[in-house]
Amino acid sequence: MKIDDQHFNVNGIAYTIRPAAPEDAQSLSALRLQIDGETENLDREPDEAFIDPSGFEQLIQADTENCKNLFLVAVARDKIVGFSRCEGNSLQRFAHKAEFGVCVLKDFWGCGIGKNLLMASIAWADANGIKKLALAVLETNKSAINLYKKLGFQTEGILKNDKRLSSGNFFNTVLMGRWNEQ
Repeated sequence: MKIDDQHFNVNGIAYTIRPAAPEDAQSLSALRLQIDGETENLDREPDEAFIDPSGFEQLIQADTENCKNLFLVAVARDKIVGFSRCEGNSLQRFAHKAEFGVCVLKDFWGCGIGKNLLMASIAWADANGIKKLALAVLETNKSAINLYKKLGFQTEGILKNDKRLSSGNFFNTVLMGRWNEQ
């Protein structure tokens, strides 16, 4: 395991953040599909790039074996309600960094789950020699951008008209990074 289980109680919701395990694969497949239908903040439309339980089992196994990757889940009320991944790179020129992504069920927004997944990922990255965490966020997701800034991320670039949402309108993607000076 790459991190110890962490327990939280925010706004009356008790939850645990822990490493993903192979037995989470079925729940993660269904959760990802549900979350993709709840928000346009993510990259996918519902049913796009579907990952079945077998695919999640393979992903969890690969992440468990790769010291540059971290797959975390958030569990509340005996079910997975969010997850995050840090994915490193085996190429030497990029081996110092990892890409971060997170998603949380809408019913659990405002409980600090995304923040605590990110804080656990930052602590893991800092402890494991990852110098840079990078992420991409939709420009309209102001609460996420503000959280990232509070946790040391800086805007590094803007991808103009990068995403077209269901309205047909185009939106920018904000590229952000956090550098660990240690």
